[in-house]
Amino acid sequence: MAFYKKIKQKGDGKWHPRAVTKGRPYTTDEVARLLSEMSTVTPGDTYAVLMNLGEVLGRLMSTGRSVKLKGVGSFYYTCRSEGTGADTPEEVSPAQITAVQIRFIPEYFRGQRGLVTERTLLSPYIEWVDADDGGREAR
Repeated sequence: MAFYKKIKQKGDGKWHPRAVTKGRPYTTDEVARLLSEMSTVTPGDTYAVLMNLGEVLGRLMSTGRSVKLKGVGSFYYTCRSEGTGADTPEEVSPAQITAVQIRFIPEYFRGQRGLVTERTLLSPYIEWVDADDGGREAR
């Protein structure tokens, strides 16, 4: 079950649904337990791998490449600069970078006509429920 709220957009003044999360996030322990139930690996071993995943992804992306995890998706860096910019390419430098972000694209598959046929992190069985109605109104 996924939740949405009704939000009035400033741009067009119309009401739109917006996805929201409820409750506390799932923890690394919970993810490790579920993964271990699906494999022959113990929860402790799975937990240890998950705890090191962030450091490994950061180390790999720092080489200038993206990281693609089969069944999950791709991670890559983006950067932003603020200010007036440079007049010539020779004046551009890393000192202009003011923010670095990590982007994520969930894995997807395309069919014969190039249309997306499957996305690994999106269940085809999502039931949308109005968060303000306490789960009474299913969409």
